[in-house]
Amino acid sequence: MSTSPTISFIGAGNMASAIIGGMLDNGCKAGDIWVSAPDDTHLQSIRKRFGVSITTDNRYCAQQADMVVLAVKPQVMADVCRDIAPVVQNTRPLMVSIAAGLTVDTLDGWLGGGLPLVRVMPNTPSLVGKGAAGLFANKDVKDNQKKMVASVFESIGSALWVDDEHLLHGVTALSGSGPAYFFLMLEVLEEVATEAGIAAGTARELAIQTMAGAAEMAARSEHDPGQLKRNVMSPGGTTEQAIKTFEEGGMRDLVRKAYNAAFKRSEEMAKELAGKQ
Repeated sequence: MSTSPTISFIGAGNMASAIIGGMLDNGCKAGDIWVSAPDDTHLQSIRKRFGVSITTDNRYCAQQADMVVLAVKPQVMADVCRDIAPVVQNTRPLMVSIAAGLTVDTLDGWLGGGLPLVRVMPNTPSLVGKGAAGLFANKDVKDNQKKMVASVFESIGSALWVDDEHLLHGVTALSGSGPAYFFLMLEVLEEVATEAGIAAGTARELAIQTMAGAAEMAARSEHDPGQLKRNVMSPGGTTEQAIKTFEEGGMRDLVRKAYNAAFKRSEEMAKELAGKQ
């Protein structure tokens, strides 16, 4: 971590725990972190695991912070924000939400208005330090605050900014839902490999390592995915036949349809949440 702000987490679920673990692994001090949640037993396990400060009082937790991470479910976010609004209106911390679907304007309204606020769309690989997060900041967020929140999410993977909040729907359809797309490919590859006679455990390990290796090659290479694909293919070879089958089967169009379906559903869910609060 390049700075040492006091950071409070309201909510202590898996994603909050992943972020806290990443921060500590990257040099943040446990004494600079507060966590609040209604279940004291769970909080005690968080304190034992990470050595951070804990409280069941959301207002007290928020009062300690330079940055408050809202890590509760979207369905309870309105009540949480309205409860801490008097505190954060006085202390003016940077507010960060990792809840899907709730816009910065909606959140800011519940918090009393005029606060620097960042929305983050993380994904489940954050739990193993390989996350990919999209971030959007409202007009009240200063450059040093953007660096602060980026450093937090870079501790569990990649953190990339978008200039238009609506693009977070696209981030949701890409990196938010994306792990499941690759799990589907792994699932199918395992099935067909075992049908061909390869032991199930061997098929799984080969499939996982192949996907991990391909991802690492893509990350390190100066070539685009199309060229990397062509580099694997030999004229008349096995890979060429497999890729030809994918193309003729409409894989490109199917992936496009799947992405657009996820994008549309993200938009719909945001409207549904806004209507229920």
